[in-house]
Amino acid sequence: MERKCSSAGELLEAIKSSDVVENRSQLVEKLRELELCDKSDLASVAEALTIFWEDFTCLDVSQCILNRAILQVAAKYVDSDTPECLEWHLILCTKASKWCGKHLSMTLLSTEDSQEKEHSSMFYQLLQFFLNLAATTFSAMARHPIIGNQRMTDVVEPFFIEQLGFTRECVSESKRLYIFGSEVLKSVQGVLNGAVQVCKAYSQSINWDTADGILGNNACETYNEEAAKAIHAVSIIHSTIEKLCEIGVLAANDGGNLVTVLNVSWKGVVNLLQLCKGALAVRVKVPDIILTLISLATESLRCAAKAWSGLSEDGVSVTEARKTFLPVKFYLINATRISSQYPNQAFLVSKEIIKCVLKISTFRLCLSREPLTVTASEVLTELLAQTSLDLINSLLNSDLLRQEMKFEILDWLFPDDFGPRSGNEISPGIRNKVSMEVIFSVKYESNEKTLLLGRVILLLEFLKCLQLEEDGRMGITRKLGWLLDALVDEEIYASIFILQIPTVCHQGTKVELVWQSLYFYVLDALKISMLLFYPTIGWEQYLSFLLENIFHPHFLAWEIVMELCCFMIRHAEMEFVNDLIDKLCVLYKSLAYSDPSFSPSLGLRKMARLICMLLSNELESTADRVYKFAVEDDKSEASSVMFVALLMEGLDLGMLSDDIKTKARSRIMADYIGYLECFDDTASASVLSGLQGSPVLALSASIQSIHVNTIDIDSRTLKFLVSVIRYYRSTEDRKLKDLSRKLLSETLSVVSRMNYLYESDDMDNVIVELQNLFVSSKSSRDGQLYKCKPYLALFMAGVGHMTLAEGDESARGTAIGELYHMLLRERHWAFVHLAISAFGCFASRTTCKQLWRFLPTDATLSFDLGSGLNANEEMFMHELKAILDKETTVFALNFSLELQMVLIKEGLVLKELLNKIVDIDPEAMLCEEVNTETEKHTNKRRKLPENISKGVELLQSGLKVIGDGLSQWQPNESDEFEKILTHFSCLEDVIGHLSGLAGSE
Repeated sequence: MERKCSSAGELLEAIKSSDVVENRSQLVEKLRELELCDKSDLASVAEALTIFWEDFTCLDVSQCILNRAILQVAAKYVDSDTPECLEWHLILCTKASKWCGKHLSMTLLSTEDSQEKEHSSMFYQLLQFFLNLAATTFSAMARHPIIGNQRMTDVVEPFFIEQLGFTRECVSESKRLYIFGSEVLKSVQGVLNGAVQVCKAYSQSINWDTADGILGNNACETYNEEAAKAIHAVSIIHSTIEKLCEIGVLAANDGGNLVTVLNVSWKGVVNLLQLCKGALAVRVKVPDIILTLISLATESLRCAAKAWSGLSEDGVSVTEARKTFLPVKFYLINATRISSQYPNQAFLVSKEIIKCVLKISTFRLCLSREPLTVTASEVLTELLAQTSLDLINSLLNSDLLRQEMKFEILDWLFPDDFGPRSGNEISPGIRNKVSMEVIFSVKYESNEKTLLLGRVILLLEFLKCLQLEEDGRMGITRKLGWLLDALVDEEIYASIFILQIPTVCHQGTKVELVWQSLYFYVLDALKISMLLFYPTIGWEQYLSFLLENIFHPHFLAWEIVMELCCFMIRHAEMEFVNDLIDKLCVLYKSLAYSDPSFSPSLGLRKMARLICMLLSNELESTADRVYKFAVEDDKSEASSVMFVALLMEGLDLGMLSDDIKTKARSRIMADYIGYLECFDDTASASVLSGLQGSPVLALSASIQSIHVNTIDIDSRTLKFLVSVIRYYRSTEDRKLKDLSRKLLSETLSVVSRMNYLYESDDMDNVIVELQNLFVSSKSSRDGQLYKCKPYLALFMAGVGHMTLAEGDESARGTAIGELYHMLLRERHWAFVHLAISAFGCFASRTTCKQLWRFLPTDATLSFDLGSGLNANEEMFMHELKAILDKETTVFALNFSLELQMVLIKEGLVLKELLNKIVDIDPEAMLCEEVNTETEKHTNKRRKLPENISKGVELLQSGLKVIGDGLSQWQPNESDEFEKILTHFSCLEDVIGHLSGLAGSE
């Protein structure tokens, strides 16, 4: 081999000569000297190189040098468009892949001596060169796609499998390739991109309309040339997708160091799945690919939750958060693209998709609770909130899924049964640092309560979603009732009031992140959805949802519904508003006829409240319309009931036109004065209960919105007040007693607003009667009298308008002192605030200097919070200052576990009350009422023995003696005082029950 091998024939002869085989270095020189041959000889050269590689498979330095020389010769002919040459070139590359793979494994296991290092370095250079050659080969195949040739089919598929398999090994071992690792990874990207380009070229060269149906059909008569090409292309693309997925998982598990490979591999998967017009669905396991992406996203978040749940000092930085969430966003985006392309396959794993999205939503809320993870919550909202929503929308908006399938997805997202909490009953709201990990470790069920708050947030995101199409909107409107049911849950209830979450806000073209209270977030989402649904097919269902819940028994749900109704009225057309108001008024009138009760919890008052709230958002004409319907068009007793209920719920007479306002004022005053004139100490029960005292209720409710003259409300009101007090003390009828309390409260409210009445001569008598009622008489121990004390506090606040002499020992002065003593001794927190407010108003107005005499030594604020027994004046002043300071402080609500626990307890109470209301059986109630009436008639016929009645009277006398003794006992004389008071209260209840039984006939 002294001359150049200038032709393929000479090269083949050189390979066959034994002296060359035994001397590889000489052959390397000849390969380097080989000149470019004619196009007709390329196939022969390629065949020669392939044979040459097959004969020399040793794993040593000389073999590396020889193989590199062979690859360098092959690289000269890689861009040939000759099929036969390309065939031999692919065979050579396939063999080279196997050799490099075997050599890579051996090299990584080698020792660290200098000779091995030299060998490794040489091999890694060969490895990089071969990967570049493979990338170039793929590019050549993409430029000159040869498909349909059976010989090429037998060569191409093994080449793809071996080449991508070896590329996977390079990615897997990239960290062990020393300084060559980064360069090898760059070459890997070229290989992956080249493989994707070849698959695209193969797909574009096939008429898929002709080959449609062949792939899933084994019938020989349908097999044709185009089908053969299609089968070959699908097989190649399928193998490529599998390998790209494997490489993508390896890159994802590397911790972020293989970002470029990660990007190329998964984008390649997504691009390839878009080929072949859906034919890949027969071969490729699309659900598994989606599950892989979902699993990668969830695992990344789980690792973050584990790392961040133990933070104690340094918070999560923006850089760290973005590094964590950007890959997750990448996985979700690719899963979304695949789901959009293959919705039916994605539906098969929709439960896992839902699970992932719910965990992201819940994780976002947990991060927002802690100061150290607030930044992470903001970044998560920015990167993942909309992305995770898009993943669900890809199914809900798909034309390929039936409507019932979309509704099924929403039922999985928002199941009717909230279910038990998982695991060890750990709540995200109670133990935040643990809950981050719990979110990603719970055994997921469709009704998993740990994720309930995340479900609520997700539903709110759907309500604000502009991308939802008709089926999705219809499905979401079906879940509006679910939202109100979720708000009843104690932890959701607590979170609504104290939790703030980051939200994306669009200001024109500018997008910014703002923190918003969850309560207002709920309202905003529902208002936006109302605008989105109108006037689509979902609007009727939305309107039905509002009307069905206008009597919702849970106050939070009711407030939300009312706010939505007001929002609708503010933005609706007048024709719609008038039609809605008319329908509500018809319902309102039917309630007035069927249940004319002024109880705030019953339907009449709730409907009046709704109408008043709607009127506050509308024009004068609408208010006139309601007034005419409720008052002028109906002269029955129900008309007065409707009018009074509207006034009690805040109907502002100022909204009426001047003419109607004058009529309304005249009616209120005429009814009130007429009621006073027929009422005195001897008034009959029919007079007292006529219209349930509605004239007094009407004036009390409207007094701030009408002009009242001193001529209208004068001393007759004070005389009426005295008569009511005396009637309350004398009557034993329970219903009349209830009505007397109501009249007493409302009249005290009226008087408290008329400052000039405090200067009347009849005021002294009123104060003394109040002292007798609340302090001195037997009625003071009435357990229901506390309902009047808030109104008494209002009345006492106005006592400052009276002229009081220093050291006034008159009946009036003594009564004022005792009434203040009684109020300031109240130990309920609400009464404490009312009493302090009243005393503060009195102290600021009165000319009396000796205010100390109105303060009892055992005032509630005098007691220490620990034992509640030790009282002193300094404690009173200290606590008084604290209350006054708190009243003037702007209260900023921040999340705290203590506050959340209080709200959770409150939510539990409301939930129990709601369950009792929901569980009421109307038929059972009717039977119970019948049985009660029967029992009453039976009791009337039963007369207790006389000795029992006498014994009860003696017990009552003894109870009075004990009460008098306790009133004279100073609490600080004995530590047993509190215990005796408790027992005495229980004794009062027992004797009261006995008294009621003994008094029955």
